[in-house]
Parts: sequence; C-alpha cells; structure tokens
Amino acid sequence: MLSGVTRAFSDDIAIDLGTANTLVHVVGRGIIIDEPSVVAVQVRGGQRVVLAVGLKAKAMLGRTPEPIELVRPMRDGVIADFIATEEMLRQFIGRAKTMLGFRRPRILICVPSGATPVERRAVYETALSAGARRVYLIEEPVAASLGAGLPIDGPSAFMVVDIGGGTSDIAVLSQGKVVQARSLRVAGNAMDEAIMRYVRRKHGLVIGESNAERIKIEAGTAMAQPNGRQVEIHIKGRDLRQGRLKSAVLGPQHMAEALTGCITEIAEFIQRALEDLPPEIAEEVTNRGIVLTGGGALLDRLDAVLTQRVGARFVVPDSPMHCVIKGTAAVLEQLGERQHLLIGP
Repeated sequence: MLSGVTRAFSDDIAIDLGTANTLVHVVGRGIIIDEPSVVAVQVRGGQRVVLAVGLKAKAMLGRTPEPIELVRPMRDGVIADFIATEEMLRQFIGRAKTMLGFRRPRILICVPSGATPVERRAVYETALSAGARRVYLIEEPVAASLGAGLPIDGPSAFMVVDIGGGTSDIAVLSQGKVVQARSLRVAGNAMDEAIMRYVRRKHGLVIGESNAERIKIEAGTAMAQPNGRQVEIHIKGRDLRQGRLKSAVLGPQHMAEALTGCITEIAEFIQRALEDLPPEIAEEVTNRGIVLTGGGALLDRLDAVLTQRVGARFVVPDSPMHCVIKGTAAVLEQLGERQHLLIGP
C-alpha cells in the first residue's frame, strides 16, 4: 500500500523550465512550484556560491551586507548558465519530494520549438545531473495545445502560439501529429527591453528590467483606443544628462508605441508560418482560429492586434500562463500513448 502511494505522489515530475519563470508539477499533487527562474550567487574565495533560487533568491537582492548577483540561468528559453541551472533544478526537484521518501523521478521538460540539438542535449543532461532517473523532452507549443484543451487527436488542424519570456513558439498539429514547429526569440523579455529603450529615448531615463516588466504588466497594451484601457503609470529613473532621479508618466499610447516593433515581428513570424503550410491546412487553421498561450498572451489587446495584422482570429484560453505545464503533465500521465509527441535530446 505504501509503495503505491509513494509512486502516485513522487514518481513523475513535469517541468516548464522558462526564461522568466519555472513551474513544477508533481503527478498526483498538481503545480507545487511557480517561481522566477533566478539564482542568487555570491563570490567567495574566487568561487561562485549559490545562496538561493527562485523567490528566495529574488528576495535576497539588496537585503544582505555582502554583494549578491542575481543570475538568470535561462536565456531565450535555453540554458545560458549550466551550473546555475543545474542547482536551480536540483533545489526545485528536492522540494518536490514528499515525506514518504523519493525515488529518482522521471521528468518531462519543455523546450522551445527552435532549440538546437545541442541546446536540447544541455537541458537533458542538466536534468539528469539534477537527480532525474529518466528525462523526456517536449516542444512548448505542443504541450500548450494540450493544456489549452485542444483536441489534438481529432481530424482538425490548429495552430498554437506560445509567447513566453524568451521565445514565441508556434506548433501546428493535425490528426495528432506535429505538422510544423518553429521558434522566434522575441517575446516577453524583448518587450521589457523595448520599454527600456523607449523610456530612454523619449524621456532620457534609465530604468531596470524589473521596472520595465512591472510597467508592461500594469499598463502594457498592444493598441491604444479612446474607449480602451486608460491606465497611466508613473515611473522614476536616473536622468541621462543630469544623473539625478527624474519622473515621467506613460499612457496607453506610449505603451503601444514602445511595443509596436516586437508585436510586428511576432505578427510577421506567424504570417510566415501560415504561408509555409499546405493550403488546405492553412485554411483550416485560419477558420478555426489561432490560440495564444504563455504570459505574453495576457498583454492587453494583443489578440485584437494580431487578428488585424494576420487576418485570422486569435483567442486566449483561461490561465494562458499554465497551459504549457498543464499539457506537459497530461503527456506525462499518458506517456505510453503520447510517445509520438516527444522529441529527442
């Protein structure tokens, strides 16, 4: 009896290893970790020492007497710092253990559609080093399609666009098979950088990434309309000329202007993907509507702007940020029947 309970709670783990956030789902328990993909590092005696990961790492910044570097081990959806990523995974996997004891788990991890074989291998080997018994990989938009509740085993064709922190990923599925998968390294982080550049250019202010992300979340919009979102946000930053603190106010029109370049790139990326499909599948996808998932899908009016630019209807499911991890968990629970959706390291 005990071994059966242990297996139900601890045998399999699904991980959405994202540029901005990492989510961990344990079979039988659901999502138990949803934290920033950050690692707090300190140099001691010429060696880098990992102090904390996730929320604990973020909370340490600026609150300790010794200088601490906050490292983002993932960049554009793939590993940029192997040691930091391995330690982050190790700690997250360790926290997924239960009081019943814990065998080395099977782990299914999402990777961007455009990840190279070298990048996929890096994710695979890092997860093994962090304590996995077996490691499987799946493309993010394929997992997102399942998490969004799309009937991937049915005869219909459909397209999912997953806009995360580092990448925007596309998957087109038809009759349970992946017809097309591709990735663009323009997504949430690129939007933050665009806001930073805009504030610098228009107001002569220097703001950090975390401030730009806050601005995007609180006041970001893809389209300024007279009767639309009218959120104004007050920002402070260092004046480029005088070096002292200066404030400015950003409204919807400023946000739409700042983000137009990123949105144009994403729209053209989707348009090219549609053009490269067989005509009958492209028509079916267009008629059905394109599903937007990931944190980027929450940007105000993004679905409306993409509908205008691409000429196909875009829809946003409930909880778009959790579609990838929900779909990954669903594949893990039916691994025998879903082997065809996995990709090699």
